[in-house]
Formats: sequence, structure tokens, C-alpha cells
Amino acid sequence: MSLPDKIFSAGVVGAGGAGFPSHIKANSKVEFVIANGAECEPLIHKDYELMLHFGDEIVMGLELLIENTGAKKAFFGIKKKNSSVIESIKKHFSNGRIDLTMLGDFYPSGDEFELVYEATGRLIPPAGIPLDVGCVVNNVETLYNISRAQDDKPVVKKFVSINGTVKNPSSFFVPIGTSFKKLIKIAGGTTVNQFGVFVGGIMMGHLTFNLAEVVTKTTAGLIVLPIDHYLIKRKNQPEQNWHRIGKSACDQCSYCTEFCPRYLLGYQVEPHKVMRSLGFTKTGSAVWNQMAELCCSCGLCTLYACPEDLYPKEACDKAKVEMRNEGIKFVQKKPVKVHPIKEGRRVPLKQLVQKLKLRDYDVHTPYNSEEIKVDSVKIPLKQHTGETCTPQVEVGNKVNEGELIASVPESKLGANIHSSINGKVDEVTNEYIKIIS
Repeated sequence: MSLPDKIFSAGVVGAGGAGFPSHIKANSKVEFVIANGAECEPLIHKDYELMLHFGDEIVMGLELLIENTGAKKAFFGIKKKNSSVIESIKKHFSNGRIDLTMLGDFYPSGDEFELVYEATGRLIPPAGIPLDVGCVVNNVETLYNISRAQDDKPVVKKFVSINGTVKNPSSFFVPIGTSFKKLIKIAGGTTVNQFGVFVGGIMMGHLTFNLAEVVTKTTAGLIVLPIDHYLIKRKNQPEQNWHRIGKSACDQCSYCTEFCPRYLLGYQVEPHKVMRSLGFTKTGSAVWNQMAELCCSCGLCTLYACPEDLYPKEACDKAKVEMRNEGIKFVQKKPVKVHPIKEGRRVPLKQLVQKLKLRDYDVHTPYNSEEIKVDSVKIPLKQHTGETCTPQVEVGNKVNEGELIASVPESKLGANIHSSINGKVDEVTNEYIKIIS
């Protein structure tokens, strides 16, 4: 069986983003393969711990992709400050075709447009993908899973970190489908009675108060914050409030644009102009809304740049939906050219943490190697880009960890799903499969 077939069979998807099925990238023919170990979300440290303890498997996954894609070289993007991790990774380099790309401690150094530019000097076309410039980019956990797929081991566990107001901030493997309530318990419980949970990060994740939500193949980690924290108050508002406030208060200072990492790379995305569309919808949808397509949703404009605490990122999100519904694609007419002051406008991660009032929670999340056991899992049938999987089991069936329980519809984009524990199928719906041990 070929490597892409093994990756498909194992259900490997991008572990650091939208969950794009990894067998597609493995089937590509490219010049460069890039490992993304930047991990720039504040307070999320799971990739750091994974690289520190599983460098061999990560590098093996990278080398497998080099061979299968025919790449002439690979770059491993990692922050220069992480000296321990750099040594852990470097000692496994063996073929002479992997170079380290040292990154500064800035946000968002893990954006793939930024990483491709830092590693190769190439600029991805507007609204394009790394493949357009001969590259594929994979998160380090994805590479770890690819190395396991080579040994016919499916994705049944997720490496996550949990931080914030928990007694024992830590990182660990947990069965896919485990509830957030269980994760918090593994971390010793909370230090406050009332709290909210940011899933996947403060900047690009979502806020929830529902501890019955579960870990998926793309869950990076949880940040637990007190209910009265500044960020909880900001995020826990109806969406219409974000746009109503922006419509009335935006004074077009353009700070959101001046700090936008994609704008500084030379892409025609100007959040302050997208904000105009909130007040002048008809004209905005024809002119300003469209450039939102080039926004990477990093959240820097909303949570760092705007002096009035408005929501430019959310305005861009709204505009993307409107443009998609109307079938409009933005075409940048200007050539992509890096802004001359780009380096001077980088946002240091420590400065961002301070701005977000998170300094008290900025601690390590050390690896907990204990095997996590759970009594039940609720495994979503869509944890990836593409089509929802079709269940292959029925209520009452006994299943073993690693057994296929849902598959991709024939000829459709997606990733297979496997049981993450030994047990019995308790419930099968159009959205999930519940298994109890």
C-alpha cells in the first residue's frame, strides 16, 4: 500500500487547522515540504511538548513526505527561542535535505503564508495555497500521525494542552471524542467556580460554556478563563452587537490594516475598509467586502490593533460568508509585494499576552505521559474538510480501539474515522457515534 493510501486508511487530517485530509498533500509533487512547528497561539504549548518528546516520529513523517512528493528539500519552521526543542528535532535529521527555518517569537508566525515566505522567499498567490508555489505545509502533529500511519496505526488519539485557571496545566494524549469536562478533570479541575473555555486558542478558537463538547482530530487545546475575564466579556456577545458597535464607532484609523500580517506581506486585504461595509452594505459588498477573502482570521486586528476594541476580524468573517453566498471571488490586481515596514510591525508574543491580560496564565503545560482512560466517547462524523462520513457500525456492535467505524463516501473528499476506545456502540446519529466501554 502506498503512503497516501496508508494515510487515507488511517484517517490522518491536518491537526493544526481546518482538518484538510493529509493523503491529498502526500499525493502532490512539490519542490519543498515544510513542517510547521511555530505554534504561536498564546498559552497553547502542545506542539512544543510533542516536538520535545516525539521528535523522532515527527522527523520520520517529514522524511516520508519528502520521498513521496519528490521534494528536493524540506524546511522545519520552529521558533529560535525553543532551544531544547531544536536540539530534540535536529538530532533526528539524517538525509541532509532538511533545514531549520528559525522564526522569531511573533504572532502569527505559524500562518502558512508567512511560513512559506520565511522558508523559501516565495509569496503564495492571493487566495492561493502553498501548492501554487511548489510547497506543502504540515503541522508537526500531522507529521507524527503520518509516521504512525506508515505502521498502519490509525488516528484515535489527539495530543492537547489545557491551560488557564486549571490546577495542573498540562499536555497529554486523549481519545478522540472525550468531553471537555473530562479534560478539565485530568488537569486537576478549575481554580474558579465560573469560567468559559476557549477551544483551540484565544485568537482563532471559539468560546464555549458547554463542557459536553468533545475533542476532535483538530482540537489543539483548551484555555480556561474566569467568567469575568476581559476576553470572555468581549467574546460572549451576540454577533449582531459586534457589527452594530463597529458600524457606529469605527473612525477609520486603519490600525487594523497597518498591523494585518497578510497586508504586510503584500496582499490586498484592508480590514478598516471592510469595516466600512457595515455602514454602507450596498457599496461595501461590491467594493470593500470582497478583499475579506484574503483575511487569514488571525484575530490580531480585533484583539490587538484596534484602539476602540471593535471587531474587524469578525466583519471580515461576515463578508466572507456574504461573498461565498453570492458566488463572488476576489481577484487582486496589484502585484504581491512585501511592505517595506513589515519587520517593524511584527507583534511580539509577550506583548500580545500582556495586551490580552493573560500574563498570569502564561505557564508551561508539561507532558503527562499517563495513559488516559475514559468511560465513553462521542465521535463526530465530520472532523475534517470535506464530506461527513458514513457510519459503518450499528447500535449494539462491539468495537475495538482502532477499528473503522465511519468511512468517506466513495470519490468524496474526507477522512476515515476509527473507534478511539474498546467498547459497545451506544448511539448512531447523522452527526456522531457514541461508544461506551
